[in-house]
Amino acid sequence: MPFAWVFALLVGMVILFLAIYASTKIINTEQIELDTKTAKEIGILLNPLETGFETGKTTSIQLPSDTRIHNRCNNNGNFGRQIIRVSQKSFDKWSDAGVNVSFSNKYMFSEANAEGKKFFIFSKPFEFPYKTADMIYLTSSKKTYCFKNAPTKIEEEISNLNQENMQVGNCLDGSVQICFENGNDCDITVNYDGDYLDKDSERFYFINDASMYASIFSDKEIYDCQMKRIMQRGEQLSLIYEEKSVFISKENCNSNLGNGLLQLQSLQDGFSSSDDLIIMENLVENLESQNEIAECKLW
Repeated sequence: MPFAWVFALLVGMVILFLAIYASTKIINTEQIELDTKTAKEIGILLNPLETGFETGKTTSIQLPSDTRIHNRCNNNGNFGRQIIRVSQKSFDKWSDAGVNVSFSNKYMFSEANAEGKKFFIFSKPFEFPYKTADMIYLTSSKKTYCFKNAPTKIEEEISNLNQENMQVGNCLDGSVQICFENGNDCDITVNYDGDYLDKDSERFYFINDASMYASIFSDKEIYDCQMKRIMQRGEQLSLIYEEKSVFISKENCNSNLGNGLLQLQSLQDGFSSSDDLIIMENLVENLESQNEIAECKLW
């Protein structure tokens, strides 16, 4: 073969390699941008759930391809951060997760890595004893949750949600079975009166229905981290309400809640995991009762 042909062949191979390499890099970059944009859009879609999204209603997110929503959080700083990352399936291969998209005012409870094309979300306000935050629950349509022997109010709420992947009573094969009394086929066992549930050989403590749902749909690490963030927010609110109690007392309208709020603030500051909810439960109930009968309510 003449040398010119060999040289042209080698040059052509190099050019072809560089073209393929450049195309791959461009595709990967565009995929990361798309994943990051999707994560931002998910965060934006959660906004209505924080601004009066009605309890008992649900909405959904439909994505064009199989998607993994990576739910992460940290509790650095005053309020911590909700972190969302997204990776999508393209050509039967999962992309690298996009850039972290973070929010200081969102509290999403889900599996650490939820996968599917369609996701359902609903929310409930977390009151402790005043409203502290909106808890947002995200689940994949690939998982069905079945509630067995739940209290009447829970069954009614699940039925009113009319969410495709949540059932009451007769459970389909393959569904996640949530039992409110001991059973052999239970994936999650809820002790409603004891304010705890057992899942994946771990115990989750909750203090009201909002935190019960959070513990059902979350991995332990996500649940404890988000609860810590909510307590960080609650700590700041406790101080604000305590200052309000001092202010109104000067106007001859004493709420008698100041000491209790300072005690709550101290417990919120030392909160480390959901186990600490047990210690705080009686204090929160007392504050709620005292506020109801106070001449000048603080919240």
